[in-house]
Amino acid sequence: MPEKEVVERARKDKREGKAPSTQAGEFVREEIEHIREGKHGARSAKQAIAIGLSKARRAGVKLPPPAKGSASKETREQAARELSKAKSPKKKTSAKRSRAMSRVLKREGSSAASKTALSRHARSAAAKRSAASRSRSAKKAALTRKK
Repeated sequence: MPEKEVVERARKDKREGKAPSTQAGEFVREEIEHIREGKHGARSAKQAIAIGLSKARRAGVKLPPPAKGSASKETREQAARELSKAKSPKKKTSAKRSRAMSRVLKREGSSAASKTALSRHARSAAAKRSAASRSRSAKKAALTRKK
């Protein structure tokens, strides 16, 4: 369950007309903080980010499932389920499942949220994109920075 301040910050981003990925960034940041403070672990930076995005979708951020080439079929289906879950009335996760997930994540290490791990992930993610795509993003970032 995301913290109230995180949900509020995401709502504020939505009111300001920011992109869904920006709204979801609050949840990812929260997840990385949880890992750093030892609440639980993650196997990789990619998993830490995925957990944050999952929480964002369940909290109602209209974040579309990943594109066909960028993620596995299972990941896309799970993302679609999470989006529909946000629209349906909230059902409490069973205590048994919640405990099981917590136990599994507690066994994982906390180095997934380290600066080097996140930097490595960002570099590898950028390397998979085309030069034109990276350039477009940089130009868009420069425009929003001016504002």
